[in-house]
Amino acid sequence: MSQIDFHVIIRQQQKQLAAIQAQIQTLLVGGVGGEEAIPREVGRGGGAEVAKPQIFDGTTSKVAGFISACKLYIRMRLRKEPAEGQVQWILLYIQEETTDVWKENIMEKLEVGELEYEMAEEFLTSLKKEFSGGEEKSVKVAELRKLEQGGKTMEEFVQEFKRMARGSGYKG
Repeated sequence: MSQIDFHVIIRQQQKQLAAIQAQIQTLLVGGVGGEEAIPREVGRGGGAEVAKPQIFDGTTSKVAGFISACKLYIRMRLRKEPAEGQVQWILLYIQEETTDVWKENIMEKLEVGELEYEMAEEFLTSLKKEFSGGEEKSVKVAELRKLEQGGKTMEEFVQEFKRMARGSGYKG
C-alpha cells in the first residue's frame, strides 16, 4: 500500500470514530426516560471533547494505548482533581477477569493507607509494570530488525526508525 492509501484509510477511520463518539454522546445525554445515563462532567478542562479510555482488560498490547488515553483525559478534564481522585477514576476503567485481583489489591491498599500516590503518573507506571510483561521492549526490538527502507526516502526512513526505536532500548 502506498502512503496515500494509508492517509485515506486513516481519514475514513477518523470519520467513523467521530460518528461513533456522536452516537455514544447521544445515548449518554438521552439516557432512559430523558435522564442522563451517565452524568456529564461540568466545568472541567474547557469545552473540548476528549474521549475517555476504553475498558482495560489486562491485554499486554493495550497497556500503552490505555495509559495514553488516561493521561490525555486527566490533563484535559481532571487536572484539578487530587491524585487519589484521578487514580480512582482510572480504576473505573480497569475491568475484566484478568485485572480484577490486581485492582482489588490496589483498592484495599489505598483504603487502609498502605499505598499512596502523589501523582496519577505513579499509578500508571505501576499499571504498566504489572501488565506490560516486559514484552514491549522485545517487540520493539523485533520490529526494528525487520525495518527496511524500501521505496521510502531517507528522511521518511529515519523518521520511521526513530518512531520505532522509542521504547526499544536502542542507544545510538
